Amino acid sequence: QVQLVETGGGSVQAGGSLRLSCVASSDTYRSLTLAWFRQSPGKEREGVASIHLRSYSTFYDDSVKGRFTITEDSAKRTIYLQMNSLKPEDTAMYYCAAGSEFYYYSITALSARNYAYWGQGTQVTVSS
Repeated sequence: QVQLVETGGGSVQAGGSLRLSCVASSDTYRSLTLAWFRQSPGKEREGVASIHLRSYSTFYDDSVKGRFTITEDSAKRTIYLQMNSLKPEDTAMYYCAAGSEFYYYSITALSARNYAYWGQGTQVTVSS
């Protein structure tokens, strides 16, 4: 069982920055793959960034490469999503997700079907 709690959302003007945090509670923490997804009204949930905690491999959606960075603090069992140069199209509910025991590579890393546990979400709003 994995419990995820996100914090850090808010409102910011275009070009600004935000940092999201997700605390993961699990007895099998080091075996997890953790990720950030987002969903805006009328759109499907999309993967933004993920990190494989055994290898520390990461993947990013093309839309956020060079602007967003996913990191992890093992001592705090927390992952972060540093979001810079935010754009209005980044506006969405952001979700932290956890998965395990799947082959982690470019096709699977940001696929929601591989993540069984989800946080409650935190809203990010970017105004122009």
